[in-house]
Amino acid sequence: MIDQSSPAKKNTLSNSDVRGIKTMVNEHRPCPEVLNQIAAVKGAISSVAKIILEEHLEECLIRAVDQGNLEAEIKELKNALNRFLP
Repeated sequence: MIDQSSPAKKNTLSNSDVRGIKTMVNEHRPCPEVLNQIAAVKGAISSVAKIILEEHLEECLIRAVDQGNLEAEIKELKNALNRFLP
């Protein structure tokens, strides 16, 4: 679970960033500009994913060890990583 004070919650990525890409395409903006915006959004998403993974490793896996269900937690994490990573 993501803590409400987590840096992941404070990330600056917004829906307007994603909508901005659609607007740029609809306005026929130059490809390099669109690709730069896509790169910025991907970078922000990757930053949030890294923070979430770090928090998961620090909190959820430790809790799983304490509760004796580490194998199930690792399996769930592997499944999530397989969906996230290409």
